[in-house]
Amino acid sequence: MTTTTELAPAEAPPAVVAHLPYDLRSAGSARRMVRQALTEWRIPELVEDAVLITTELVSNAAKTGCKRHMTVSITRITQQTVRISVRDGSRALPCLILDAGKSEGGRGLALVHRLTGGQWGAQLEPLGKIVHADLRTHRKIS
Repeated sequence: MTTTTELAPAEAPPAVVAHLPYDLRSAGSARRMVRQALTEWRIPELVEDAVLITTELVSNAAKTGCKRHMTVSITRITQQTVRISVRDGSRALPCLILDAGKSEGGRGLALVHRLTGGQWGAQLEPLGKIVHADLRTHRKIS
């Protein structure tokens, strides 16, 4: 049985947040931010999966056609778990397609689903939505 050690507010590092334009090039800025946060938090084993997830979530937001900015964040929610979130101005929820077949699109959320062990989701807000993905390391972090 795995136990999760919650971080007390005083122990938790602050979330790292960026407001980025709705542009596919924003994925690069978001990846750099996520990579730096995980390095500072001493969780380098999550970097590779985290940057793939970040790319997918930011790319999906960029395709919504919204005009202002998206908000990308990474938060350490427990000693071993981080949450990557993207808030955008579209209320259209993402759709997981487990078998995209020969389709050009639809594979990204299946990748997010696989990398997170199904620990992702979306929440509607009055002016858009937040899509989040949780990644967990299996080593004990002190």
